[in-house]
Amino acid sequence: MLPSTPTNIIDLANSLTTIQEEQLDAELNSFEGETGWKLRVLTQFDRTPGRAVKDFWQLDDRSVLLVADPRGGNLLNFSVGDDLYDLLPRTFWIELQTRYGNQFFVRDEGSGQAIFQTVETLEQCFYQGGCRVVPGLPHEQWLLTLITSVVGGFVFGIAGKPRSPDEFFNWQWALIFSPLWFILFVAFGMGPVLSRTSDWLPIARNLLGFAGGAVAAYLLPFQTRLIPSDKSSS
Repeated sequence: MLPSTPTNIIDLANSLTTIQEEQLDAELNSFEGETGWKLRVLTQFDRTPGRAVKDFWQLDDRSVLLVADPRGGNLLNFSVGDDLYDLLPRTFWIELQTRYGNQFFVRDEGSGQAIFQTVETLEQCFYQGGCRVVPGLPHEQWLLTLITSVVGGFVFGIAGKPRSPDEFFNWQWALIFSPLWFILFVAFGMGPVLSRTSDWLPIARNLLGFAGGAVAAYLLPFQTRLIPSDKSSS
């Protein structure tokens, strides 16, 4: 089952075309020569070599084995050497598996593209000295950050609505509710965007989403008098 000649790829599931396999094999050779990190790819379905691949490739603490197996709910699995966790934490591998190995990505792009993009992402992170998160911002993930930014702005606008006729903006209640809108806007809205891309467009859209949500909530035609202001209660 194992090849008789040296190779960086064992494609038992026929997930790659001959051209793709040759291209990827050359790319992995070049990557290992330049960085010293070993990256190997195994695809399997009915047939599997089991743990014999570790001896075949002499995998160690500086090695990554990418296993593509369509029988599970996620295409991708990784066997990661201990030395890699300083550069790529465990949460990185979970996010990488979720992004490129999920059934929707594989259905739309194919298992070959899932493998290629996973390898390209790993190489990018190794060349830049490590990654805390997976680079790039998928459209679905950005939409989620936009929604949380808008909701955060809405909470900010509601909290800041005047409590008395002579008040323009209630900063006191905006600050009281700051843990909520700050988490929504910064932690869930801007944080994932800033950590994954330097593109100004999604950043600007999330800022506008927060501002739009705040203005919309502030202009809603009802008065917030659940808690009277200090002046009205005196």
